[in-house]
This record gives sequence, C-alpha cells and structure tokens, in this order.
Amino acid sequence: MKKRTMSAFLALCIFVPILYYGGIPYTVMMYILSLQGMREIFDAIGKKKAVPQFVQCISYVLITYLVLTAGTISSITAIFDFRLLSSIVLLYLLPVIIYQEDKTYGIIDAFVMIGIVSLLGLCFSLFVVIRNIEVSWLIYLLLITTFTDTYAYLVGVLIGKHKCIPKVSPNKTWEGYIGGTLMGVFIGTTYLTTVHEISFPLFGIVFMTLFLSIIGQFGDLVFSAIKRNFKIKDFSDFMPGHGGILDRFDSLFFVLMAFTFFIHIL
Repeated sequence: MKKRTMSAFLALCIFVPILYYGGIPYTVMMYILSLQGMREIFDAIGKKKAVPQFVQCISYVLITYLVLTAGTISSITAIFDFRLLSSIVLLYLLPVIIYQEDKTYGIIDAFVMIGIVSLLGLCFSLFVVIRNIEVSWLIYLLLITTFTDTYAYLVGVLIGKHKCIPKVSPNKTWEGYIGGTLMGVFIGTTYLTTVHEISFPLFGIVFMTLFLSIIGQFGDLVFSAIKRNFKIKDFSDFMPGHGGILDRFDSLFFVLMAFTFFIHIL
C-alpha cells in the first residue's frame, strides 16, 4: 500500500502541473505515455507471438504522427482525414504478403494491429484535443473516472458479494459497480455545475455523467478481458503498485471516446 501511495503521489506531482500548463509540454507528455502504452501492447502480444520489428516501427511512427499532430487541433469536430485511415490499413495489410507466414505475421495479426493503433492513437489524441478545448472538461472526465474506480474498489472490498462478470474480472462485484457509479456521478456533477455556467439542464448533466461513469467501467472490463487473453495480471510495472499506463487509463479511454458525443452540445 505504501508503494502504491507513493507512486500515485509522484505521478500526480508530475502530471497535474503539466496538465495545468498545457501546450507543448502537455502534448509531449501524452506522446511519451502513448509510446509506453504501445510498448505494453507489444509486450502483451509477445506472450503469444512476437510482433515483427518492421510492424513495431510502423506502429511507433503512426502513434507519433497521431498524437503530436493532435496538439494543433482545437475542435472535436475536425474533418476526418481519410488518407490517414487508408495509410493505417495499407501499412498493416501489405506486410502480410511480405512475410507470407501466419506464424510470423498473418491477416489476423494485421487487423489486430489496425485496431490497436487506431484505439491508442485516437484516445491519446483525445487527451490532447480535449485539453486544448478546455482544461476543465478534461478534469471533469478525470474526476468521474478516478472516483468511480476508487469507490468501486472500496465498496466492493467492504460489502461486495455478488460477482459482476467473473470470467472477465473475478473481483468485480455489482455492489462495487453501483457504489462507484453513484460516487462518480455525484463528484462529476458537482464539479461541472460548480465550475461551469452552462445552460444545459441539471437532469442532462446527471444523465451524461451517469453514462460516462458506466462506460468507463465497461472500459475497465474490456482491458481486463485483453489481459486475461494474454494471461497477464498487469500490462507493466510502469507505476509500481498500479501497473502500466494501460492499466491506469483503461477506463479513461472509454470515457474520453464517449464524451465526444456530448461536448458539442455543452
């Protein structure tokens, strides 16, 4: 517990000032974290089959472009670049012909990599874009995720009896799920109504926060399923006591994506 607490404190001391400052330092920080996330994925996949070096290089180049260019975007409705999507698909499908062996790099591997790079590139880019739009929005999302996860764990430990989806995450309980959701909604709604003067009705804010809290917990379950597939407990020990970047950001990834449905009406 001491290691976990110290690790979290150190992370906050680094993350919070850079988040507040924004700009290039914040974009660079998210870029570094995205590279670590990509590395964790390669390490997980490597438990079953090593990813070819050429494919890894392609992935790092693409994640670099996606996250760093997000620093110049300040609108969630920026025009989608079909050339970028085409590049991602082509760069991962063409090596299938080059390797010509399913044991090295097959068509399934190609589609897995397309999905992984698209997911990580999108989510880490959203970290940057939403911060560029308004830092308080990102703080709102961080509060929902943090308090939902924390109280889901605490309530689950204290009174949790009914397992949620034991095949995916044996320790998750319905009591923890509900407790975490209620606290996430309360903190998120309180923050948003206090910090922002918006015309959006209170009922709408509560509904949005409830939706985001629930989606975030589903994100946690999705990444738990990924870890069970590769038979690993954590993606890495990047944060001692907490696991890897993907272990910390799994819920937040889904909250960021879900928030794009609401930000234009706020």
